[in-house]
Amino acid sequence: MIRITSIVGARPNFMKVAPLHRAFGQMPDRIQSTVIHTGQHFDEKMSQVFFDELELPVPDHFLGVGQGSHSVITARIMLGLEPILINSRPDLLIVVGDVTSTLAAALVANRLRIPVAHVEAGLRSMDREMPEEINRLLTDQISDYLFITEQSAQSNLLLENIPQEKIFFTGNCMIDSLAFYKERSSDPELPARYGVRAGEYMLMTMHRPSNVDDREGLQKIIRILQRICNQRQVIFPMHPRTRNKLESLRLWDEMNAINGLILTEPLAYLEFINLMRWSALLLTDSGGVQEETTYLGIPCVTFRRTTERPVTVEIGSNILMSDLDEEVTVRTVNDILEGKVKRGSIPPFWDGQAAVRIRDIILQKFS
Repeated sequence: MIRITSIVGARPNFMKVAPLHRAFGQMPDRIQSTVIHTGQHFDEKMSQVFFDELELPVPDHFLGVGQGSHSVITARIMLGLEPILINSRPDLLIVVGDVTSTLAAALVANRLRIPVAHVEAGLRSMDREMPEEINRLLTDQISDYLFITEQSAQSNLLLENIPQEKIFFTGNCMIDSLAFYKERSSDPELPARYGVRAGEYMLMTMHRPSNVDDREGLQKIIRILQRICNQRQVIFPMHPRTRNKLESLRLWDEMNAINGLILTEPLAYLEFINLMRWSALLLTDSGGVQEETTYLGIPCVTFRRTTERPVTVEIGSNILMSDLDEEVTVRTVNDILEGKVKRGSIPPFWDGQAAVRIRDIILQKFS
């Protein structure tokens, strides 16, 4: 029996761990799967609803680390996780993505000589000002099994002197969840609840510090929305970070007054994916949204200087913006709405079977 513990901590983790836990559960005589939730994100809108929708089990342990700086959260996770792993001694610890919980858990396991598998390894934005980039780099250096989602990740890892035998091209667990819930997230009547028609609105997410943590960035976003909302309505489920910054900088009323802008609380996974499927285009700074839109073939405008997911730009439907440039953004959005759409394709192994491939490799390695 192989005892596997998976770590979740923040919203992007749940969609990646759910298919892994499901794949492990298909072989109960060979794999015992447990889940530890660090509590990096934990509220009904940002966490619990994802457990319910994705059919994840009640976590075997909940650390409840809450909010704080990167250093504080890292320390709390390490202090809370260490005694649990000392007591349980799993055969393998799985970490996913690039959040603070990912690195903190990998560090604890490494010190305890518990093998670490990093799912979604090797992605690089080449921007070390992003906390996630540091998390990715360090996690990969101490992982024993590196499961990658695209070919660029292998090139990155080899350049960083990661041995080839540790790297496995298995596909994208985020897409596994999207494929698994495809039918449940395909309700063309949902947009009407927001007062819009399928195919006739845009969807937006925005939460990265580089875009929303200062007045200048938020004012640029407001000006862009004031102009593009004249073309189509925009549904904007707002991350708590973004709302807090708007309120603290006294810009909330200006944002809320934009004609054609529909502001909502953060949405549950299936509702958000459903709105994505029926939108004309996405505007985002999220890594996961870049992947989901590429799989669904929906135009995506990403407000980032670089992306750690270059396959979404090279062969997918993603368009990378170098800045919150008002004129370039408005022109790009207008081009898309006029039918000048970038026709992308689905990357290799983004077929809903990544978790099964990972499971089979683990079974082989631990047999």
